[in-house]
Amino acid sequence: MVLSKGFEIEMYTGTPQGTIVGLSDKISAALDDFVREPDSRNVEYITPPLDNYEGLLCALLRPRIKLRNYLKKLGDYTLIPGSTLSLGDSGKFFRSEPENPYHDYIEQSYGTKVVTASVHINVGIDDPELLMRACRLIRVEAPLYLALSASSPFLDGSTTGYHSSRWRVFPQTPSHVPLFESHAHHIQWVESQLKLGTMQNVRHLWVSVRPNGDKRPYDLNRLELRICDLVSDPIALLAISAFLEARLLQLLENPDLLDPLTQSKFSPEELLTITANNEIAAATSSLDAQLTHWQDGSSVLARDWVSQLYQEVWPIAKKQGFSCFLSPLQKILREGNEAQQWLQLHAVGFNTSKVITQAIRATHEREVELEDKLCSLAL
Repeated sequence: MVLSKGFEIEMYTGTPQGTIVGLSDKISAALDDFVREPDSRNVEYITPPLDNYEGLLCALLRPRIKLRNYLKKLGDYTLIPGSTLSLGDSGKFFRSEPENPYHDYIEQSYGTKVVTASVHINVGIDDPELLMRACRLIRVEAPLYLALSASSPFLDGSTTGYHSSRWRVFPQTPSHVPLFESHAHHIQWVESQLKLGTMQNVRHLWVSVRPNGDKRPYDLNRLELRICDLVSDPIALLAISAFLEARLLQLLENPDLLDPLTQSKFSPEELLTITANNEIAAATSSLDAQLTHWQDGSSVLARDWVSQLYQEVWPIAKKQGFSCFLSPLQKILREGNEAQQWLQLHAVGFNTSKVITQAIRATHEREVELEDKLCSLAL
């Protein structure tokens, strides 16, 4: 059994020098694949759910290449990697739809804390009770996915002290989200939040992982992992996705053995505290973060925890035929995520601007190479 997978990709647009420029109104009007975010400086595209990773690679690349071609028509513009306004300006909100009342609420409530770029990974699970189990497991392990994907060590031209500045400042809403015990519990809780006004609508549930579907919270068909920073390398993103899928397949094979509600020595509230602390640690130090294991409370380095799970899920990925897409995870563990690589350059004398402009070039060159080698695209 393989699971369907899809991505929601938020990206910044701007100049090759790293200045972020708001173009989403023009992009969304000209290109059907793209939608606006509240701030005009980033734009989003969504891939269709697919079973196979070869198709996913094309689905990731195709819109980006189309967008790059369109940006050339507008001027000397490109795509900018990273998940925060690395070179600025976080002091001002640039509205993409001034007349949108929900965007009014977003700007007034959160300001530029939400002007980030990220990737949301959606994995199809139709059974609502299995989906709740999956959300519980991935919620307590979400810090590992943040550790693998961190790409926001800069803000406004300076280092911040975090590998994921995005997740450190992003407003998780509502402030307290339980580990849902059942689908009925999830429905009751969402209805209650809507009445209280802590959620403005069913989409206003901003937490590391959530159940998703066409008619939330009633009709649910997928897990949405929201914690990941933008992963600019499609191969690395597919590896993180394969890691997630293999872990979910492991859960589906052994649903009772991997449920935090029954397989942890901690209470649900204690698990939430542990997870919140782990998220802060992962946002700060990513793969070098010291985390607390949800089962027994042992202290474990994020990269060691990922390595241990990798060994567990590798046979599952191999059996299902996607282990070749999982294997690049080892490169991330070996060479570091994007934030760590950028900070290494910064430590040897590259200023933030130089790091970002180099990353812009490398991202573009990698996409061209992947297009030529792996994906014949008729654009």
